[in-house]
Amino acid sequence: MLTDYHVHTEFSDDSVYPLENVVKDGIRLHLDEICITDHVDYGIKVDWDSGAEILYRHGEPLANVDYPRYASEIERVQRLYNGKITVKMGMEFGVQAHTIPQFQALFHRYPFDFIILSVHQVEDKEFWTQDFQKGRTQQEYNERYYEEMLSVVQSYKDYSVLGHMDLIKRYDKAGIYPFEKVKPLIAEILKIVIADGKGIEVNTSSHRYGLKDSMPSAELLQLYRDLGGSIITIGSDSHCPEHLGAYIQDAKRQLKELGFQTFCTYKKMQPIFHCL
Repeated sequence: MLTDYHVHTEFSDDSVYPLENVVKDGIRLHLDEICITDHVDYGIKVDWDSGAEILYRHGEPLANVDYPRYASEIERVQRLYNGKITVKMGMEFGVQAHTIPQFQALFHRYPFDFIILSVHQVEDKEFWTQDFQKGRTQQEYNERYYEEMLSVVQSYKDYSVLGHMDLIKRYDKAGIYPFEKVKPLIAEILKIVIADGKGIEVNTSSHRYGLKDSMPSAELLQLYRDLGGSIITIGSDSHCPEHLGAYIQDAKRQLKELGFQTFCTYKKMQPIFHCL
């Protein structure tokens, strides 16, 4: 079974990829199932109907998903392409500890199949701009990132998997911070994830960003396995046609080499296991 469980479309502020084109491309690539996981990042973005001023970046509106139109469009393509590809409705929640109430409210508004919980910002500061890292040592910003993730998973439970867990390394200009130094924090996070019946994802965008290791790293995946974790999804984090479905088979091979036997898809927030 070939799936892509991290897919962005025109409904994300950083993509202009029409949702129906994504579905058509998925069929062309012989994907059996895709999950649409467009961005919501409370704290730095506003909702379309909030009444607040919407800012623009590179000509595109810096706003969260237009939820009613999103749900309607996903339902339309599900009907239209039924039998050719399975399309699931998800979202990628960029959660911070102080935005949890907003995500709790949003989650209960729609019949989601799948939610990626990602930490995209801390203290409303972006990683990619280096605003979060500014004024901190490499140790401080790496530890603070995982401390925020720990705080979130301790309090927030309406999700399926943790997305690209070691995302901070993508934007670390000082190089890759040693895994052993943050391993205790990561282990604490993973123990909660496992106890809550949640999982983690393998995000294949590590290839296009030129990272030397997978995302999350092989060490982190091994730790998750050793702690008893078994729920894993695989996604490309696609934002344009050339990303969709990329390196999914490579991720499946890596997981098998690390001792995993299965990967997951989701329906109505429940994992479905498939052989690798």
